[in-house]
Amino acid sequence: MKLIHLVVTAITLTAANYAFADTAGTIRFGLEAQYPPFEYKGTDGTLKGFDIDVGNAVCAAARIKCKWVENSFDGLIPALEARKFDAINSSMHVTNERLQVIDFSDLIYSNADRLIARSDSGLQSSVESLQGKRVGVLQGSTQEMYAKTRWAPYGVTVVSYQDQNQVYNDLATTRIDATLVSAPAGQDGFLSKPDGHGFAFVGKPLIDPKILGFGVAFGLRKGDTQLKSSLNAAIAKIKGDGTLRALIQKYFPNDEVLIK
Repeated sequence: MKLIHLVVTAITLTAANYAFADTAGTIRFGLEAQYPPFEYKGTDGTLKGFDIDVGNAVCAAARIKCKWVENSFDGLIPALEARKFDAINSSMHVTNERLQVIDFSDLIYSNADRLIARSDSGLQSSVESLQGKRVGVLQGSTQEMYAKTRWAPYGVTVVSYQDQNQVYNDLATTRIDATLVSAPAGQDGFLSKPDGHGFAFVGKPLIDPKILGFGVAFGLRKGDTQLKSSLNAAIAKIKGDGTLRALIQKYFPNDEVLIK
């Protein structure tokens, strides 16, 4: 397997921005393309979404080429460690548990996690309200970890799925009572679609840094300091020159996503 070459020969901090020297190479980003508006496939089969645009902007800032490798979300970390790609770019939150296994770049953005249920269900995002109910979550996600840790021991049935679209299908057909999901993904992937009619966000947004994490970043193999340095410099550049802000306004005009 050809090793990635990311050599930044000179990165100079000026009062305005970072200047990137010519960099040869390609970075392979691993992702699951089943999570609109962050990453999904268009009708023509091409990858689209906020994380795709962020990745391409980072590659442009670092003067490297982006390649995309699709993988199930719960298999992203094992695939990264197996060197099937070089970094995870799939709306993955930084958590203490994940930090024991992989490294992360600097934080890029954050968003809230919300519960979706029928608008007339009376459900709230609390263990007392959800006792005896079935809550669907994406397998391998921070939402799955939260539901299994905070709710499952107290009588909530947590049902894990390999992709979020399967969760939405079962929610629409009443096989489950609710789903815990990133708010922008829930809005774009379900509530704004015909199947989402009669459903809504219920209860308060959930905040639990210990489980839900501190924000989203690129996942990296332990010890890959050269790639981490290059990505961090590129992240700083797209934050400083307004590129990241423009992408957030394009996809999330109501400030559902915040720069970290």
